[in-house]
This record gives sequence, C-alpha cells and structure tokens, in this order.
Amino acid sequence: MQIRHYQGRDEAELLEVWSRAMPSDRVDEALFRTQVLLDPNFHPGNVPVALVDGRVVGFVLCLTRQVPYFLQGMDEAEAWITAFGVHPDYRRQGIGSALFDTVINKLRAEGRKIVDISPYVPNYFVPGIDTRAYPETIRFLQDRMGFETLYHAISMGADLTDFQIPPEIQSRIERAEAEDDLIIQPIEPADIPDLMPFLVEHFGWDWFRFAQSYLLEYFGDSPHRICFLIAREKGEVVGFCQQRNERYGPFGVRPDFRNRGIGRMLLFKCLEMMSAKHVFFAYFLWTDEDAARLYSLAGFKRRREFAVMRKTLI
Repeated sequence: MQIRHYQGRDEAELLEVWSRAMPSDRVDEALFRTQVLLDPNFHPGNVPVALVDGRVVGFVLCLTRQVPYFLQGMDEAEAWITAFGVHPDYRRQGIGSALFDTVINKLRAEGRKIVDISPYVPNYFVPGIDTRAYPETIRFLQDRMGFETLYHAISMGADLTDFQIPPEIQSRIERAEAEDDLIIQPIEPADIPDLMPFLVEHFGWDWFRFAQSYLLEYFGDSPHRICFLIAREKGEVVGFCQQRNERYGPFGVRPDFRNRGIGRMLLFKCLEMMSAKHVFFAYFLWTDEDAARLYSLAGFKRRREFAVMRKTLI
C-alpha cells in the first residue's frame, strides 16, 4: 500500500471509492469538479490517496483556507474533512488509519489546532457523519482516531402536495399587514443595501455568501427557481428566508425580534409560494432540535441525522 497526494488522473477511481464507501452521499463528476477541484481552498497536498497495485482504494478530502473567507479571515488554526473512505474490499487493513495519520501529521506540522468533520464553508456536502448510515465510521473516528462528537445536525424534508398555510398563521399574516406593522414580501432591488449588512451583522459571512449566490441568480436569469422573502417592521429589516428548487433555507429572524411568530410566518409564506410554483417537496440539510420543532409544524419530517465531529491537534 502506497500513500501519495491526489493527482488529476485519480478522479474516476476516487469517485468509485467515494460511491462504494459513502453510498448515501454519492457525487458525480460535475459536482466533484465544481465543489472540490474548483474550490479556492482545494490543494492536492491536503488530499492523500491510498493505492494498492497502483489503484486508488482510499482517500481523505481535507481543506485548509488558502484564501480569506470574506472578513472572517484565514482561520489559521482550523482544518476540515468533508469526505473520506476506503473501498469495502480493502477495509480492516489499516488503510483508513494510515490516511488519517497522514492528514493529522501534516496539519500538526502546519500548526493547525483542530480538524472538524465537516462543517466547512463554502462547499460542504453534508454536515457530518450520518449516524444511521455509517455507525461503524463513527466508532472508527472515536475509538481509533480520537474524534469527539460536538453536536448533531438534523436534516428534514416536507411533502408540499396540497400545502396550505394554517388558518391561525394566515390570520397573523393578514393582521400584521393590515396594521402596517410587519410586511413580508418578495425581495426587491431596493432591499439589497439593507439586507446584506443585516445578514453579516446577525448571521455571519457564510449566510451572506449563501444569500449572495441566490440573489445573483434571482436578479439574473432564473428568478422562477427562487423564493426570497424579506420581513420588515416599521421599515427595518428583521428577517428573511430563501429557497431554490427543493432546497429550503437558510432563514432567520433578528435575535431581538424572535419569539414573536415572524419566523413562522416567513416559513409558511415561503412554502406556500413553493407549492404554487409546483415545487412539491422541500428539504434542508442542517438544523438543531429547537428549530426542528418549528419545522415539524409545517409538515417537515426527519430525514437524516449527522454527528459533527472534532479532533484537537494540540
């Protein structure tokens, strides 16, 4: 068994290992090229591959910042692993441990202090390790490699066939609009100067980036694929939500305006617009237990649960 860094000719064999090792999270060539190879933080030296008889049988996809993430900076102490696996025919031969040791030793030599699986932005695939699909992977990471579970991320989905806003929510929306107190409506160009600083201040640069990617398309050539709602109270932006195709969110309400039903109104209003566009399923990848209770009111059901894991390197 030989370990070296990723080379361009490895693509097909690496993706074959990916599909066999992570059958619930397969990616095709297009997604691999756009979200891995063209990621500005991708560096082949951070992607060790294991070869047996000249063929790729395992890999670890690790990323460290090569360029600053907006004003968040370089995150010099951190690293992220977003995918990894060993072909089933070559397991229990120490290949996975050797690959992780290679990555961890390199990160320590660079002065990194933590490595997470896998809340990397901008291009993570899933939040962490699926607890139901890959229980043996979690045991390997905990028992052999010294990772700990930080928290669990919940993925949910909802069937929007015949979706309607519940009467009590619809009444709240109509009452707020009649009183000219709270207005929820699709975004307009005039909202952008208020919205973008609002996102950075209250939700951070990753949500800024996510909204920016939607709005570049929304104000470009495909607004029909996207719903983007703004909530204003007395003219001030207090919340927003967004959707593209079947993917819902993220959405949020300013912290000092929470627990007043604004988030619930945004959620149901957006789902109603999705249903009207004949989008009959909605999903998202990541929320916590508290928010899951809100989503369940709109018919969302748990799809998957992920363990977000960390290893301290010092």
